[in-house]
Amino acid sequence: MAMEVSQLTNWLSEPLAKRFLLLLVAFILVMLVARFLKRVLSRYVSDKSTRYQAKKLVTLLGYIVFALSGMLIFNYKLSNITLAVGLAGAGIAFALQEVIMSIAGFLVILSGKYFKVGDRVQMGGVKGDVVDIGVLRTTLMEIGDWVDGDLYNGKMVRLTNSYLFKEPVYNYSGDFPFLWDEIKIPVRTDSDQEYFKGVLNQILDEVVGDFSRDSQASWDKLTGQLYVEKAQIPPMITFSFDENWSTYTLRYVVDFKKRRTTKNLIYEKVHKAILQSGGKVSLAGSSLEVTLTK
Repeated sequence: MAMEVSQLTNWLSEPLAKRFLLLLVAFILVMLVARFLKRVLSRYVSDKSTRYQAKKLVTLLGYIVFALSGMLIFNYKLSNITLAVGLAGAGIAFALQEVIMSIAGFLVILSGKYFKVGDRVQMGGVKGDVVDIGVLRTTLMEIGDWVDGDLYNGKMVRLTNSYLFKEPVYNYSGDFPFLWDEIKIPVRTDSDQEYFKGVLNQILDEVVGDFSRDSQASWDKLTGQLYVEKAQIPPMITFSFDENWSTYTLRYVVDFKKRRTTKNLIYEKVHKAILQSGGKVSLAGSSLEVTLTK
């Protein structure tokens, strides 16, 4: 036992062993400080998005501080560090260009210019809700694909942050967290058009009236910040017809996460109204007219 203690003492007396021990102490201190800062953020920062981004930034700074501590412990002078970085810079940039771009993308995302956790985006050809933003990758809960509509399909997709610099990034819930959607309803040309238009206006007001009023303030704020022309926020109904039927197009603003359910509710109400119209309105359908000649 005494021999083992003596060997351990001799090992700890070695300069390299002392440095590794100091490195371990530095790692523990950095972890404790980072954990303390995250607890402070959880307590005093109420906004979830800001709190999340601040915690990610604390983690990144912790890595940087630990790396610098390791350099100082192993007696890397500042001049040596600069020389080493200068000599290896070209090789690192070439070999780790994807990693460097991903880290740069992470820093850009933290600025809040592109998206934040909870936003619905399309990135790298994948559409979904942002559930995590890492230093190298962003994780999306995918929607669509084999599932119709804007519903989750169960796939978690991890995309490198470098996509910010390669392809367009579409944010469905940024400064204007609403979307325009449309429904086309064909009816027979002999239907009571004035009656049906009044019914459609009433249905739109019942279903999406609150969405329109809430989104008006967001749109006014957006037009004040960006060069965007004014658009009609209240629901709009347009009419067209041909030799077969008349078509009503319902255009309205809807919450970006309720597009499918809102469209379903409008369809249900329109269908019910047609059935209760007493024959005033009839849905159009394709027909084939056959004329027999002798």
